[in-house]
Amino acid sequence: MNLCVLVLGLSLVLTVCVARSPYQAVLQHSRIRGRLQGPNVCAMQQLKGTDKKYFTNCKQWYHRKICGKPTVITYECCPGYEKIPGEKGCPAALPLVNIYNTLGVVGASTTQMYSERAKLKEEIEGPGSFTFFAPSNKAWTALPTEILDALVSNVNIELLNALHYHMVNRRLTSEELKHGSSFASMYQDFPVHIQHYSNGIVTVNCARLIKPDQHATNGIVHVVDRVITAVSNTVQSLLDIDESLETLQTAMAAAGLTTMLENEGQYTVFAPTNEAFEKIPQETLNRILGDPVALRDMLNYHILKQIQCAESIVSGTPMETLQGTVLEVGCDGDQMTLNGKAIITKTDQLGTNGVIHFINELLIPDSAKVLLELAEGSSVATVTRLFVEAGLTPYLTGSEALTMLAPLDDAFKGSLTMTPEMRKLMTNHIVKEQLSSKSLYHGQELETLGGLKLRVFVYRNNLCIENACIAAHDKTGRYGTMFTVDKVLSPPTGTVMDVLKADDRFSLLVGAIQTAGMTELLNQQGELTFFAPTNNAFTAINQLELNRLMRNRQELAGVLRYHLGEGMLVSGGVGSHTRIKPLQGDKLELGVRNYTVYVNKVPVADADLMATNGVVHAVNSIIKPLPPKVDRDREQADGPAALLRPAASSLADAKRFKNDDLFQKVVRSRSSRTMNKSQ
Repeated sequence: MNLCVLVLGLSLVLTVCVARSPYQAVLQHSRIRGRLQGPNVCAMQQLKGTDKKYFTNCKQWYHRKICGKPTVITYECCPGYEKIPGEKGCPAALPLVNIYNTLGVVGASTTQMYSERAKLKEEIEGPGSFTFFAPSNKAWTALPTEILDALVSNVNIELLNALHYHMVNRRLTSEELKHGSSFASMYQDFPVHIQHYSNGIVTVNCARLIKPDQHATNGIVHVVDRVITAVSNTVQSLLDIDESLETLQTAMAAAGLTTMLENEGQYTVFAPTNEAFEKIPQETLNRILGDPVALRDMLNYHILKQIQCAESIVSGTPMETLQGTVLEVGCDGDQMTLNGKAIITKTDQLGTNGVIHFINELLIPDSAKVLLELAEGSSVATVTRLFVEAGLTPYLTGSEALTMLAPLDDAFKGSLTMTPEMRKLMTNHIVKEQLSSKSLYHGQELETLGGLKLRVFVYRNNLCIENACIAAHDKTGRYGTMFTVDKVLSPPTGTVMDVLKADDRFSLLVGAIQTAGMTELLNQQGELTFFAPTNNAFTAINQLELNRLMRNRQELAGVLRYHLGEGMLVSGGVGSHTRIKPLQGDKLELGVRNYTVYVNKVPVADADLMATNGVVHAVNSIIKPLPPKVDRDREQADGPAALLRPAASSLADAKRFKNDDLFQKVVRSRSSRTMNKSQ
């Protein structure tokens, strides 16, 4: 079994390497998938409930889906081969006959019939070297009745002209049908436009070649899935003559984009109809139409840099727009989609320099939005409401350069009624400058509308502003930027000592700090991370031992200094095997499990109590050094950039803690319990 898979894999690699074009690559892959059925058999993927078939590639083969819909695998003769009764597969090459006779055996008998009626039979039976893009039988049936009647009722001219437009006066294999190429047809040299996509799909005037490379003695036949018509207008001309696009025409002229769509190029325009513009709030529409920069950005967001025919799409694909960002162009069954939405109402209106798809919804890129619109289109509904209730709408809809710090909805806990404190907090979530997260640096200070200075912390695994870390890519609007953050900001309210004094959970710790003579340390300027034992941590210690510890100022100071790390480390900066150097003793080791931070295996009960000179993390146990671990010092440190020291062992600190009576008693207690168990 493994050998079969290996051989198949090697075959796939080798055939893809020698494939000369994307179409040839998928054809060869289909041959490999079908070879167990016999020679020259191709595996096809057919959309369930339809007769649409595709040569398959690896991704489609394993997913068994096209345009999000399930497919079934069918097997048929590869192009140029046929079955022989009683033999496996398709061992025989099709007899090479002229184009007229070839039409009858490749599923284009209706084209054959119309060729005879239009007096084209003699030409395609005779000498020459032609390429015939022959509509399938179903393609003729799909033509509107009035168009078909007009063609066949005037057999002398219109039908002949239509068929000649499907022909090129030279032999063109699929290999020669290059992406973006054009060839003069046999109808007044009007060009036919070729697209050869990377997924192996080839189109002519946006009609898909469903049976390419059917060779004949006097040329080659490519069966296509629709009847094609001559193209003479530019994309801009097509926009100008359609009454349902009048608003778009006005907007394009105001933005100065008409000239571009009149010139040579390869464009795809997703053209919003008048109805699409009417769905936008008038105030928003007027603002964009009155702002040349926003208007140009919005319109360029509707234009791709290449021609994308509807039949070329088999799955969602990000495609770059002229505005610079991407649209996901995809499909859902027989519907073409944009950003996952089926808003395309008419497809493949082909011009000489591109294609138009009509859409019933206006696409507004972030770059044309104000801050409030950025927030309304994201998963930050709670903070958006609070901004409005706090009276900050003028800032979020104006032209002042600002950056909004928008916490995710699940970051908010408890009551969210608007109070003076809440209003002040919301004001401090707006920074007085339009920023990019890529330009932030460690130690940078950002001033808020409320006048506070917020600090930036850069870690290996995160970028944080105070306690809140950036949780999504920037949304850059017309005047402002939105940073989505994982927590509600908790701006510092005082020094580390002030934070501890203001919280009843730390009353015993405050007394211990004062006893140890460390009050000044926790009030002075600096950057400290304090894993602060709560009252519960102290009451968990044996009372006699606690009393002894409180009487020994030096020993008490050593214990407390082991809980104080150098540098600022908020919870968002903790990754796997993060280390921080304490003021006394060996390293502290941190990690995260189930969204809880652990320090030396002690869980942090309440993280990120921000202070002007550090951060406090509450712990409900006294933190003790971890037992030695082989090669522990070889692990990679993950602490704050440029602040956390390497985690090398300190022999002096180790000796100092060996003499620490408190930890010695703990170690002896553990050893005693172990010995008792072994006995």
